[in-house]
Amino acid sequence: MTTGKINVSVENIFPLIKKFLYNDHEIFLRELISNGTDATLKLKHLTNIGEAKVEYGNPILEVKVDKEGKKLHIIDQGIGMTAEEVEKYINQLAFSGAEEFLEKYKDTAKDSGIIGHFGLGFYSAFMVASKVEIITKSYKDEPAAHWTCDGSPEFSLEPADKTERGTEIILHIADDSLEFLEDSKIRELLNKYNKFMPIPIKFGTRTETLPNPEASGEDAPEDYKTETVEVDNIINNPNPAWTKQPSDLNDEDYKTFYHELYPMQFEEPLFNIHLNVDYPFNLTGILYFPKLGSDMQIQKDKIQLYQNQVFVTDNVEGIVPEFLTMLKGVIDSPDIPLNVSRSGLQADAAVKKISNYITRKVADKLKSLFNENRADFEAKWNDIKIVLEYGMLSEDKFYEKAGAFVLYPTVNDKYYTLDELKENLKDKQTDKDGKLVVLYAGNKEAQHSYIEIAEEKGYEVLLLDSPIISHLIQKLENDNQNVTFVRVDSDHIDNLIKKDETPISKLSEDEQNNLKTAVEAVVNKQTYTVQLEALDSQAAPFMITQPEFMRRMKEMSQTGGGGMFGMGNMPEMYNLVINTNSPLASTILNTEDKANQKHLVKQALDLAKLSQNLLKGEALTTFVKRSFEMIK
Repeated sequence: MTTGKINVSVENIFPLIKKFLYNDHEIFLRELISNGTDATLKLKHLTNIGEAKVEYGNPILEVKVDKEGKKLHIIDQGIGMTAEEVEKYINQLAFSGAEEFLEKYKDTAKDSGIIGHFGLGFYSAFMVASKVEIITKSYKDEPAAHWTCDGSPEFSLEPADKTERGTEIILHIADDSLEFLEDSKIRELLNKYNKFMPIPIKFGTRTETLPNPEASGEDAPEDYKTETVEVDNIINNPNPAWTKQPSDLNDEDYKTFYHELYPMQFEEPLFNIHLNVDYPFNLTGILYFPKLGSDMQIQKDKIQLYQNQVFVTDNVEGIVPEFLTMLKGVIDSPDIPLNVSRSGLQADAAVKKISNYITRKVADKLKSLFNENRADFEAKWNDIKIVLEYGMLSEDKFYEKAGAFVLYPTVNDKYYTLDELKENLKDKQTDKDGKLVVLYAGNKEAQHSYIEIAEEKGYEVLLLDSPIISHLIQKLENDNQNVTFVRVDSDHIDNLIKKDETPISKLSEDEQNNLKTAVEAVVNKQTYTVQLEALDSQAAPFMITQPEFMRRMKEMSQTGGGGMFGMGNMPEMYNLVINTNSPLASTILNTEDKANQKHLVKQALDLAKLSQNLLKGEALTTFVKRSFEMIK
């Protein structure tokens, strides 16, 4: 048997790192600033525990563009390196100084905020640079070092005359990457990746008008009381709201941070949920509920994922339950498992635990908002319902908790929970089998006449108008066997709900048969099933309803349920309900001229279609012409 060690050729691995490790070349700046941040936080920790006998002060990171010299400088005031440490950390590929530091000080540095893990981020510099220099001086009393490499395995390391603690990285930008010498491009990247880094980042200067310290007294000339000075332009917020305790923030703080995250979003969020957990994993963040309405085509990817305040991605599928990806905000966790390029999630059991926690936390917050101020919760219901209904369908853990706060509004703006609805309707809306029948409208205006008939009979009608309501109803019925939902314009409600007094038809059985024959001679029998019912004489003469089951299956197929239920394109099938007690029914029956009788049936049928928005195209044009002829 032969054993040995696999040799890795640096000549081969270096190009791979430069070309394939990072999908997007622009993240080199994020990686180098992250390294500078780590260097600064290491120094902070060592000074805190007394190991570094230096003054920590108020260190910053600085990014400078030298367009003429084709150089980009990243400068920190952190821990620095000795020549020996440069050999150890830079020349050993994939050796992570951050990992080593955290291991060495594991008892005290767990919450230090140190970012690096893989020891590869520095090499991203070679994606945009033809040569990289490091000039560094350790906090220790040792000489500074100057390291240079042109992207080949060859490097030089020599003493430097740097006297201030910290590290300066100089990138000689390659000809195919000159865009990174533009101030606007660097500002864009800093804003995207480093907006909330924990160390202040300086990029250029700005002018400010300040009180002149030499001016004294009210008698000083006006133009002498102030002075215009150049100050450091700090482009980041090192202490964003999610890093603070909820008790230290008020409503205005949360709104201010929302607009910091989304500067072009002028509408205020409805409310926020502050995430803050340290066991069994570390996670902080703030989620905002924007106004959503009933639109399912809402832009997602609005939640930003950070790791120790470093932006990772705005594609948070997996860690945030899908129904919450319609929200906005920030999630930050050092425990999120990232791939080597720190650009996406790795599949991991911890991710599912974090997702479950977020689901539970959101449900608990919604319940507390409902209990604390129900009137305010009801006022916001239409703006948040699509998220909650989607959550009930997609997340069992959310569904289990949702009964305490999910609302079912009526067409008259009363709001019930499901339990309240059952209690309120149990004595007046049950069918012959004792099932509770919940009537609802999908469109208050389009179904107005049907709502009016139901309310005249003393029935309560809900307004359930979200695009996924059919799916949710199906789930609710499966879990509540004694409840059935029926849309108010579906199979006529008198067939489903028990009535003590049912109107008696004014037409004899023979007359009803003749009326049905006259109507069926005009309508398309494949589309319409003619039904005769004895209703109040004031009710509409002709009404179109749709079988509840067929209508619901069609809605499901249109909102993603086609594959689930195997329904495909469902045929159009309706009921044409004729009110035998209406004057028009008697007029049609007693019209001896068959042409006139047919004319009346067509007109009545088209009016019923029009009320259901089923009259379109050529049929609508014909109806309008016929109506004008009747007026003449």
